[in-house]
Amino acid sequence: MDQEFEAIDSEGRWQKLYLEIRNQSHECSYKVAKYPENRNRNRYRDVSPFDHSRVKLENAENDYINASLGPLKNTCGHFWLMIWEQKTKAVIMLNRVIEKGSEKCAQYWPTAEEREMTFRDTRFLVTLLSEDTKSYYTTRVLELQNLSTGEKRAICHFHYTTWPDFGVPESPASFLNFLFKVRESGALGVEHGPAVVHCSAGIGRSGTFSLVDTCVVLMAKRKDPSSVDIKSILLDMRKYRMGLIQTPDQLRFSFMAVLEGSKCIMGDSSVQNRWRELSREDQEPTSESPPSSQPQARCPTERFNGGQRGGQLEEGGDYRLEDKVPAQSPCKEQEQDGSTTHKRRREDSISKSGTAKIPQSKPRTNDSEKKRKSLLTGQKPATANHLDLQPCNYSSGRKANIGRDLKIFPNLGVLLP
Repeated sequence: MDQEFEAIDSEGRWQKLYLEIRNQSHECSYKVAKYPENRNRNRYRDVSPFDHSRVKLENAENDYINASLGPLKNTCGHFWLMIWEQKTKAVIMLNRVIEKGSEKCAQYWPTAEEREMTFRDTRFLVTLLSEDTKSYYTTRVLELQNLSTGEKRAICHFHYTTWPDFGVPESPASFLNFLFKVRESGALGVEHGPAVVHCSAGIGRSGTFSLVDTCVVLMAKRKDPSSVDIKSILLDMRKYRMGLIQTPDQLRFSFMAVLEGSKCIMGDSSVQNRWRELSREDQEPTSESPPSSQPQARCPTERFNGGQRGGQLEEGGDYRLEDKVPAQSPCKEQEQDGSTTHKRRREDSISKSGTAKIPQSKPRTNDSEKKRKSLLTGQKPATANHLDLQPCNYSSGRKANIGRDLKIFPNLGVLLP
């Protein structure tokens, strides 16, 4: 895997690999998301759960929920109902409520000033019990009470606060420090229901987190990092949630994080302390997401999330027409149509005149020591320009049934080890 990364990186083939994954991905039907009564339950017009893998609410007149997106004001109650019904212990949030002046997610949990929030439509009370703020993430313990029965449950809320939309975290070290803290909490244990991973649209940042976590867990179970084929795993995950991983840089970062995470899995006990030191988690938190470490140049991406509910375009342009629903189910091969190549890039839809651009991956120096340092810190070497899942097979050296190795809950992008 390390040699594969070095070869792709030195030859600058991340964009090519990303396009291969996009063109090999399947597109499945998502008719339920387009029902008139469900349109106001989607944050973006072209990011929908597939019919065959969507999470269904059990105790509601309408069972529809777009489970991986940042909740809307009118879906916060549904969000907590889903968490209750699925017996979820952990919620992993990878975006801020407000980013670049636009709301990316409703405030669905109480602040320290409020302490409590009541959701009358689904009869839940959420209370903030504790909050621990680090430089780039915050952990909370919330109490979720079912007002119909009086039963209470503790929910762990892990909030990554400095991950820019369409971008990547500051470094693999900080990201892995966060991911391993989530796992060490025990909230993803088999005794609990599936965790909920969400960002704004539920495909870019959520896809990156879920892909890295899936690969690291599979490595641990197999005790063989070389058996994990990242591309194959991502293609399988894309059968159950559209458009996971939105940019070549998110794909590259996923490879970097999996490589670094494998060191810990294979017994390097010092690596987690190194992540903690490099992440600088005890510094004062920043007020806004940091800029990407590389200059942002336009390159092909899937512009999912291209249109908001209200009809305004998001950052970057065109969006999928609402009547373009595949006829067959569950899956068909995705058409390689230029009109669907760019689906999501307008994240500041109303008042933003500039277009945020995606960092273009550049070939790296061949110096192995500098590469090792850059993998861990996320920085370029000084010599470089600074710029929802059912059982399925993985072709990764050996055939492995994911039903035996790992369970992934449909549409949540979350792991049950």
